[in-house]
Amino acid sequence: MLIKRLSKRLFRKVLNKLSILMYEANDSIANETLPRFGNSPRNLNIALPRCILNPEFIFLGDDISLGTGALLLAVTQYPHPWMKVDGKENSIQRFVPKVVIGNRVTATANLQIAAMSEIAIEDDVMFASNINITDGLHGYENPYEPFVYQKMFRIAPIRIKRGCWIGQNVVILPGVTIGEFSIIGANSVVTKSIPDRCIAAGAPARVIKTWDEAAKIWVPVS
Repeated sequence: MLIKRLSKRLFRKVLNKLSILMYEANDSIANETLPRFGNSPRNLNIALPRCILNPEFIFLGDDISLGTGALLLAVTQYPHPWMKVDGKENSIQRFVPKVVIGNRVTATANLQIAAMSEIAIEDDVMFASNINITDGLHGYENPYEPFVYQKMFRIAPIRIKRGCWIGQNVVILPGVTIGEFSIIGANSVVTKSIPDRCIAAGAPARVIKTWDEAAKIWVPVS
């Protein structure tokens, strides 16, 4: 009985050690296989798996940490080259995109960024999981043509200012600016700009609290 308990304890220790070694190996591979971006950031960690398109249009700050499932897409044309359909001529839209992410930005997992114009994320922004930030939308003018082949429209820059906290499952739509030190609650869809030092939530998101500088408290918005 004693030998059995010792064997189980040893097995758990070995398993834990292997898990740590695998994590460290994956982290090392992730760092060594990063593409060449538009600049040379320091202490950059983007976990595997990930998808990065046209990294020369992406500019990153230092000390960034993005969890698994990151999509960083600088879209230079639509439809994409791999979307060609035999016998169908698609008019191609061309873009000069730019993605800028500041220093010390973090994301738990599944941060999706797709830029046709410009998406700028300032320093010290914190993302939870499953965030979608896209500065253009799929067109839907023709209900008899698959929407995937219709032109992108409503293309407009997005800016998330420094110190923000973006909650779980948030969608941020084209043309939006989120002010400094603002919070976006989980499951929100941000369709309009949010001022500095506000808490916004809902679909569409609306401001539910603002910071009272005199009283040093968050004040509900009626």
